Amino acid sequence: MSKVKSYLSLIKFSHTIFAMPFALIGFFLGLLKFNYTTSVVPGWHTRVYTTETGQWNLNKTSKWDADLDAYVSFSQDSLLGKIFTGSKTVPTIIYYLSLVILCMIFARSAAMAFNRYLDRQFDAKNPRTAIREIPSGIISAKNALVFTIVACVLFLVTCFFINRICFYLSPVALAVVLGYSYTKRFTPLCHLILGLGLSLAPIGAYLAVTGQFALLPILFSLAVICWVSGFDIIYALQDEEFDRSQKLYSIPAWLGKVKALRLSEFLHLLSAAAVLYAGIYGHFGWLYWIGVAVFVGMLVYQHSIVKPTDLRKVNIAFMTANGIASVVFAIFVIADLFIN
Repeated sequence: MSKVKSYLSLIKFSHTIFAMPFALIGFFLGLLKFNYTTSVVPGWHTRVYTTETGQWNLNKTSKWDADLDAYVSFSQDSLLGKIFTGSKTVPTIIYYLSLVILCMIFARSAAMAFNRYLDRQFDAKNPRTAIREIPSGIISAKNALVFTIVACVLFLVTCFFINRICFYLSPVALAVVLGYSYTKRFTPLCHLILGLGLSLAPIGAYLAVTGQFALLPILFSLAVICWVSGFDIIYALQDEEFDRSQKLYSIPAWLGKVKALRLSEFLHLLSAAAVLYAGIYGHFGWLYWIGVAVFVGMLVYQHSIVKPTDLRKVNIAFMTANGIASVVFAIFVIADLFIN
């Protein structure tokens, strides 16, 4: 159990609280708010509803028939494709939801372990991070790399069992989440790359359900990019001087604390704008807007307690405020989807 705890600490498993709620939002967006009047793709399974039979009938067609009252189109190996072609609904939903959760865990575990492996020499020099598992000798660098490889393989295998588009795009997702670890060596925009990695959660989950891209989950992904980038800049304030001494790139090391906080505020303003527009575009109900109020409130709160001259509450802003923001927001969004 001590080894398990060490590896959970290595990958900061508790930080899964940031991206996982948005993956669940993407999943239930696809399941409960899918646009059933999307264009038909030749060769994909399509169900058409006719008033004569009062039933959904399976056929393969790419033609629109004016006599049909409604039609749906999606990849035959997606969750919706399985349900509409006869699979038992509840077990199929549970199966796909489990795969999405596993994908999140494996991808994030690989990314964090690789980051710790790659940054081990810098972590050993930084008094704040010298107690981490690799520099302190709790976990060897070799074992951390093996853990990364295993997590990557499990992620790819899990994507294979979801559907084709998720599997085909899985190497791209790994490239983003693993590539982030290199970015601090050459660009202060590393925070945005981290945000991009976590923003794949709602899009990926939506693809698992529908096998298609859509604007609504992309809006939530844009919100995640700006939100994560903003709070990562706040977290990086702690290492401003160390990053400069080691010639590492970060927004605080580049702009200084005051301007870095202003940029973080701007990014969080964009994140708030994205969730507001998503609510309008998606025609959400009142529960969604309660979630938005909490999410935006937590953004405002973290900026009210972190000052350029006082970083004592950075961890509260980073973990507590953002953890509440993501979890509570997801609860209200998903509840609104079920009710409406």
